[in-house]
Amino acid sequence: MVFMKKTIYNTLVILLDILFLICVFYISNFLRFNLNDYNLPNFKYLQIENFYFVFFIIVTLLYFSRIYSFSFDFWEETKKIFVATFFSFLIVLSILSITKNNFEYSRLFITIYFISISLFLPVFKRTVKNIIFSCSYFKKKVFIIGNKQQKAELIEELKKNWYLGLEYSEDDFDTVFIATKGLSKGRTNDYLQKYAFLHKDIFIIPYLTNINFANANFVQYTNIRYSLIHIENKLLIKSNTVIKSISEKLLTLLILPLFVLIHCILVYLIKKDSKGGVFFKQERLGQNGKIFKCYKYRTMYENGDEILKVYLQNNPDEVEYYGEFHKYKNDPRITKIGNILRKTSLDELPQVINVLKGEMNLVGPRPYMVTEKEKMGINCDIILKVKPAITGLWQVSGRNNLTFKQRYKLETWYINNWTLWLDVIILIKTIKVVLFKIGAK
Repeated sequence: MVFMKKTIYNTLVILLDILFLICVFYISNFLRFNLNDYNLPNFKYLQIENFYFVFFIIVTLLYFSRIYSFSFDFWEETKKIFVATFFSFLIVLSILSITKNNFEYSRLFITIYFISISLFLPVFKRTVKNIIFSCSYFKKKVFIIGNKQQKAELIEELKKNWYLGLEYSEDDFDTVFIATKGLSKGRTNDYLQKYAFLHKDIFIIPYLTNINFANANFVQYTNIRYSLIHIENKLLIKSNTVIKSISEKLLTLLILPLFVLIHCILVYLIKKDSKGGVFFKQERLGQNGKIFKCYKYRTMYENGDEILKVYLQNNPDEVEYYGEFHKYKNDPRITKIGNILRKTSLDELPQVINVLKGEMNLVGPRPYMVTEKEKMGINCDIILKVKPAITGLWQVSGRNNLTFKQRYKLETWYINNWTLWLDVIILIKTIKVVLFKIGAK
């Protein structure tokens, strides 16, 4: 029954992917044909039978990327689609060059085709899975073993993250998750022996949650039957910092014209709303603890300190709230336009200046205040090893709904497990946070 359900699901998904590839073929044909008038070589419609080998290469690489056999989340699957289509593109160009057919196929057409696949196949698959997994029949049943907290977190994740196609079940299940936190070595082995003979898929969740083992290297010492896990502090590797720096500078230069346009509009609105300067500069902790001036748009009245003093006398509960979250629930110092800027996170836009000056990154840890250094505790050294940033994992994971302790835990996780793809995800999620004001205040 399980095998049949999996076979039906995989066949359906593969056929729909092929249908998508065919549709993109015809759309790309149409787009390229209509570019004939733009001083480009004339293009005749390509026959689909001459493109079958391309479909085969793409589906084969998608298959070997295991997206049809494993339940990846949307971002991980999207990364695998990007990688598969990129290598498919290179293989197709190589085949056309070797077989001397590169003059018969429009390189612009092929480029349009593969760019379209890279951009729209993840969206298509998300739509398809949303429809398929609306039917519980196609969901994998998962049984979870672990302490109450981890088990509750996993069950909640399976409910929210429908893209995984997994559903918690205690009776009829296909897959077993074993969360090892709180389990002894003997108990873990007992569970493995019990379920390994009955179920094909067993997933072990390590006790250590601050390391992304998906990016780790596994080494096998066969003679003594030991497996070694090699982990690295990703953002302390010189090559990674160079890659991050170059990619962020290029992206900053690309968004600079848009920044200038938005800046001019906001300067006018801030000046019209209240008296005072446009910028607010505050000392923050930079890389290696170096103090720098962090730029923001002014969002408060000039006599804000006097206003706050009176407010706190009438609302003493705000003092306790600030001690935990380092924010006030209702700050009376904030202007009308300042309230909008904070809710949309546009008040932090001038930090692009700090990025251009080399004091900050686009993505990374938040710029901590000088007075927060002691409260960071043992995490201070690792967080201050890298540049602070405009946005980061903390901002797309709850932002002001997080406690100070939760924030710096996210910061250390980000530094330990950095990848360029993680930065891309955070930037995309930041747009969502700004548009829908998630966690902003």
